[in-house]
Amino acid sequence: MSARWLDRALLDAVVAEAQRSPRRRMNRNFHPHDDHPAHRLLNAIEPDSYVRPHRHLDPLKDETILCVKGRLGCILFDDSGAVQETCVLAPGGERFGVDIAHGQFHSLVALEPGSVMFEAKAGPYRALTETEFASWAPVDGEPAQRWLDWMRGLFDGERMR
Repeated sequence: MSARWLDRALLDAVVAEAQRSPRRRMNRNFHPHDDHPAHRLLNAIEPDSYVRPHRHLDPLKDETILCVKGRLGCILFDDSGAVQETCVLAPGGERFGVDIAHGQFHSLVALEPGSVMFEAKAGPYRALTETEFASWAPVDGEPAQRWLDWMRGLFDGERMR
């Protein structure tokens, strides 16, 4: 096939998969394999999904994120974990995407159910190393829930508009 249509049915399908997933998020990759040089994917995320703050140290791993459904809160952190900037991303909103340079700590939170982003970055896929995860943010479990609640709280008044 030489083209793939990205439509409402595809968004609904990946949202349903995310809602059934224990992590409460799900990727739909468009690149054919993990070693492909250009990664393009949808990532559906629910409000109760914790994305540990992280960075991509590889200078080829700048990351572009576009919100295609719902509302996302994007948080940029400095190296010590202080919030540098926050922004709400929404289709048709003032800001609908972000281009994040390698080395920048960041995280995202879904501000409403059924939120979906499109991501693009260079391949190949390599799992994040421990130095790419924020040492000042929890890994998972109960502390992660408190951290997620805190991150979502940065956007109080912006959820479920």
